[in-house]
Amino acid sequence: MEKPAIHPYIPIIIGVFSVALSAIFVKMTSADSGVTAFYRMLFSIVIMSPLFLWRYTHEIKKLSKRDWYFTAIAGIFLAFHFILWFESLNYTSVASSTVLVTLQPLFAFAGTYFFFKERISIKTLIAGGVTIFGSILIGYGDFKISGNALFGDLLALIACALITVYLLFGQDVRKRLSLITYTFIVYSVSTITLFFYIIAKGESFGPYPASEWMWFLLLAIIPNLLGHTLFNWSLKWVSTNVISIAILFEPVGAAILAFFILGELLSPSQIIGGTIVISGILFFITDYSKIKTFIFKKRG
Repeated sequence: MEKPAIHPYIPIIIGVFSVALSAIFVKMTSADSGVTAFYRMLFSIVIMSPLFLWRYTHEIKKLSKRDWYFTAIAGIFLAFHFILWFESLNYTSVASSTVLVTLQPLFAFAGTYFFFKERISIKTLIAGGVTIFGSILIGYGDFKISGNALFGDLLALIACALITVYLLFGQDVRKRLSLITYTFIVYSVSTITLFFYIIAKGESFGPYPASEWMWFLLLAIIPNLLGHTLFNWSLKWVSTNVISIAILFEPVGAAILAFFILGELLSPSQIIGGTIVISGILFFITDYSKIKTFIFKKRG
């Protein structure tokens, strides 16, 4: 496998800052969750289409049945990740939702262990336990606020599991397929899935005011084409676990943005729980064996 032009961790860091804006943009829209997700994905593939049609259509012939199968599954799970996560933001705060939806390592550890036979150390399990405890504190605070907030937390956790499945299937395909082709197909499958979801739910495709279309477009450009595409690029050289861990720093940026832009205040349980979640991630990072396993190196 060829060596990338830049270290994979650099795009991952940029991607984390990009996706941190996603919850803010979603909060600013008034459209249904499925509609918001649909236009996010539709605008993404429209923007990508000229480049894909110009230089990458020949790769379609190289896809095996396994590649088509895995890519389609990834696209479907990505669609429902967006639906559930966007819906969770209607019930709970940006801070709670982003913390819980980014608990991907808990699912990534299991997925990479069973599907890719990647080892999980005792220290990693301890870090996972600390992270779970932090998420319980966040949920406890929301339970005291209202049952709706706790329901939003549950939706965010399910969305977290779905995005991990999406990354796991992508980790396999991206080793054989270019970034543009893989991303274009995944986003197309996701868009089609969301289209039929909207029809089944009876939601409206429009019309919407100009401000709504602006938020849809920003969701496509920044979190999707910049954030998620950079994650997909990195999957060729790093494990899903690395990206899942990096994304756990998203809540910090999202909570700060929500405070200044949306005026959302953090409750004591959210602050304590979020701090414990981040502490669990830092504890994982200090596991030297994991660093040796996942740190970038040329594979050949």
